Amino acid sequence: QVQLVESGGGLVQPGGSLRLSCAASGFTFSNYAMSWYRQAPGKTRELVAAITRAGGSTNYADSVKGRFTISRDNAKNTVYLQMNNLKPEDTAVYYCKARHIITKDEYWGQGTQVTVSS
Repeated sequence: QVQLVESGGGLVQPGGSLRLSCAASGFTFSNYAMSWYRQAPGKTRELVAAITRAGGSTNYADSVKGRFTISRDNAKNTVYLQMNNLKPEDTAVYYCKARHIITKDEYWGQGTQVTVSS
Protein backbone atom coordinates (compact mmCIF):
# COMPACT_ATOMS: atom_id res chain seq x y z
CA GLN A 1 0.00 0.00 0.00
CA VAL A 2 0.98 3.63 -0.36
CA GLN A 3 3.19 4.92 2.42
CA LEU A 4 5.04 8.14 3.12
CA VAL A 5 7.13 7.90 6.26
CA GLU A 6 8.82 11.02 7.61
CA SER A 7 11.79 10.90 9.94
CA GLY A 8 14.51 13.16 11.29
CA GLY A 9 12.50 15.48 13.47
CA GLY A 10 13.41 16.34 17.03
CA LEU A 11 14.43 19.05 19.46
CA VAL A 12 17.12 21.49 18.33
CA GLN A 13 18.44 24.78 19.64
CA PRO A 14 17.98 28.00 17.68
CA GLY A 15 20.60 28.24 14.97
CA GLY A 16 20.85 24.48 14.71
CA SER A 17 20.14 22.15 11.81
CA LEU A 18 18.00 19.13 11.08
CA ARG A 19 17.53 16.97 8.01
CA LEU A 20 14.10 15.50 7.45
CA SER A 21 13.56 12.48 5.24
CA CYS A 22 10.39 11.13 3.68
CA ALA A 23 10.56 7.58 2.39
CA ALA A 24 7.93 6.64 -0.17
CA SER A 25 6.61 3.22 -1.11
CA GLY A 26 3.66 1.71 -2.93
CA PHE A 27 3.64 4.07 -5.89
CA THR A 28 5.90 5.24 -8.72
CA PHE A 29 7.81 7.95 -6.91
CA SER A 30 9.26 9.58 -10.02
CA ASN A 31 5.75 10.39 -11.30
CA TYR A 32 5.05 12.60 -8.32
CA ALA A 33 5.99 16.11 -7.39
CA MET A 34 6.94 16.23 -3.73
CA SER A 35 6.53 18.89 -1.13
CA TRP A 36 6.95 19.59 2.56
CA TYR A 37 4.29 21.31 4.63
CA ARG A 38 4.21 22.26 8.26
CA GLN A 39 1.55 22.98 10.83
CA ALA A 40 2.19 24.82 14.06
CA PRO A 41 -0.27 24.63 16.98
CA GLY A 42 -3.32 26.76 16.31
CA LYS A 43 -2.26 27.55 12.75
CA THR A 44 -3.21 26.26 9.33
CA ARG A 45 -0.95 23.91 7.42
CA GLU A 46 1.42 25.81 5.16
CA LEU A 47 3.64 24.93 2.23
CA VAL A 48 7.33 25.01 3.10
CA ALA A 49 9.05 23.72 -0.04
CA ALA A 50 8.29 21.81 -3.21
CA ILE A 51 10.27 19.97 -5.86
CA THR A 52 9.36 18.71 -9.30
CA ARG A 53 9.42 15.06 -10.27
CA ALA A 54 12.98 15.08 -11.56
CA GLY A 55 14.23 17.65 -9.09
CA GLY A 56 14.89 20.29 -11.70
CA SER A 57 12.82 22.98 -10.06
CA THR A 58 12.16 23.93 -6.47
CA ASN A 59 10.26 26.61 -4.66
CA TYR A 60 10.15 27.80 -1.06
CA ALA A 61 8.06 29.78 1.32
CA ASP A 62 9.56 33.22 1.87
CA SER A 63 10.04 32.43 5.55
CA VAL A 64 12.51 29.62 4.82
CA LYS A 65 14.32 30.84 1.70
CA GLY A 66 18.07 30.70 2.15
CA ARG A 67 17.77 28.40 5.17
CA PHE A 68 15.95 25.27 3.92
CA THR A 69 16.79 23.08 0.94
CA ILE A 70 14.52 20.45 -0.56
CA SER A 71 16.00 17.60 -2.59
CA ARG A 72 15.06 14.14 -3.76
CA ASP A 73 16.66 10.86 -4.69
CA ASN A 74 14.41 8.97 -7.09
CA ALA A 75 16.61 5.89 -6.85
CA LYS A 76 15.87 5.75 -3.12
CA ASN A 77 12.26 6.97 -3.35
CA THR A 78 13.08 9.61 -0.80
CA VAL A 79 12.65 13.36 -0.46
CA TYR A 80 14.66 15.42 1.98
CA LEU A 81 14.41 18.76 3.70
CA GLN A 82 17.67 20.20 4.99
CA MET A 83 16.88 22.85 7.57
CA ASN A 84 19.63 25.21 8.71
CA ASN A 85 19.67 28.20 11.04
CA LEU A 86 16.48 27.02 12.64
CA LYS A 87 14.32 29.50 14.51
CA PRO A 88 11.70 29.01 17.22
CA GLU A 89 9.02 29.96 14.69
CA ASP A 90 10.00 26.89 12.65
CA THR A 91 8.52 24.72 15.40
CA ALA A 92 5.76 22.61 13.85
CA VAL A 93 4.78 19.18 12.67
CA TYR A 94 6.31 18.67 9.23
CA TYR A 95 4.52 16.61 6.62
CA CYS A 96 5.56 15.41 3.21
CA LYS A 97 3.10 15.22 0.36
CA ALA A 98 3.20 13.45 -2.99
CA ARG A 99 1.12 14.75 -5.91
CA HIS A 100 0.80 12.92 -9.23
CA ILE A 101 1.89 15.09 -12.12
CA ILE A 102 -1.14 14.21 -14.25
CA THR A 103 -4.00 12.92 -12.09
CA LYS A 104 -3.21 15.28 -9.17
CA ASP A 105 -3.86 12.41 -6.72
CA GLU A 106 -2.24 13.20 -3.40
CA TYR A 107 -0.74 11.23 -0.54
CA TRP A 108 0.35 12.54 2.85
CA GLY A 109 2.73 11.28 5.46
CA GLN A 110 1.93 11.11 9.16
CA GLY A 111 4.23 13.98 10.10
CA THR A 112 7.32 14.48 12.22
CA GLN A 113 7.66 16.98 15.06
CA VAL A 114 10.32 19.67 14.88
CA THR A 115 10.84 21.76 18.00
CA VAL A 116 13.27 24.67 18.06
CA SER A 117 13.93 25.82 21.59
CA SER A 118 16.75 26.69 23.92
